[in-house]
Amino acid sequence: MIQFTVDEQRCTRCGQCAHDCPAGIIEQEGEALPCIRPDQEEECIQCQHCLAVCPSGAVSVLGRKPVDSLPLSHDSFPRFEDMARFVRGRRSVRQYRNQNVDPALIKQLLATLANAPTGVNRHELTFRVIDDKVVMQRLRDKVYAGFAVANAARRVPERFSYLEDLVKESMDHQKDIILRGAPHALVVSAPPDAPCPNQDVTLALAYFELLAQSAGLGTVWCGLLWMVLETLPELKADFGLPVDHIHYAMLFGYPAVRYARTVQRDAAAQVYRVAL
Repeated sequence: MIQFTVDEQRCTRCGQCAHDCPAGIIEQEGEALPCIRPDQEEECIQCQHCLAVCPSGAVSVLGRKPVDSLPLSHDSFPRFEDMARFVRGRRSVRQYRNQNVDPALIKQLLATLANAPTGVNRHELTFRVIDDKVVMQRLRDKVYAGFAVANAARRVPERFSYLEDLVKESMDHQKDIILRGAPHALVVSAPPDAPCPNQDVTLALAYFELLAQSAGLGTVWCGLLWMVLETLPELKADFGLPVDHIHYAMLFGYPAVRYARTVQRDAAAQVYRVAL
């Protein structure tokens, strides 16, 4: 049961919920209240568009009530100029303070991240977070020790062979190149049978990056940790990460560096105007 209900006193019969329903299962005619036939409920993709679009707050669905949602207006979102500066000013951070991020902030970030879009609104993502720098150090120790064993046993895939040089350089110079000395890590995964698992994982991490940096944190996409997890199945087990899940990782924490200005690469992408 999707618990689609309409407050008769609030409903203006405007029909917006029916018009905006992606599944097209909401019916509303004349002065009748919007409704969903029982035999069509299973077609609901649980997007909550009906709850969000109703101007009078009359629609509840999936046990969610409009009074518990944040109200939106034209002033609710950042101006384009602010977002443009933010996107241009976002940097990959590879230097971190040796300090835990406030657990309440991490919890708030991940709760907000649950709103990131997914294909067909399936929301099958799993967030695995290391929220304590002590645990992160244990991971660091396991990464370097495990990779040394894998290398000696010739278990490192050829496509990741350059990791050998990075691990050696890290060990020789006592510098954590793989995990960048970060106090925290986030691994996002999706099952392979999700409609678009790669895109879902990438979108979630992109949203997390912007959310985290808006909260004063630094982030960096960590392909090296992805490679390590692909090379060391025992570490996947430590993360509780199913072997067949599509996944990627991001490091984060309080940055130990501040950037004074944006870079200049607006012309870096090739743009083609399509005219059919």
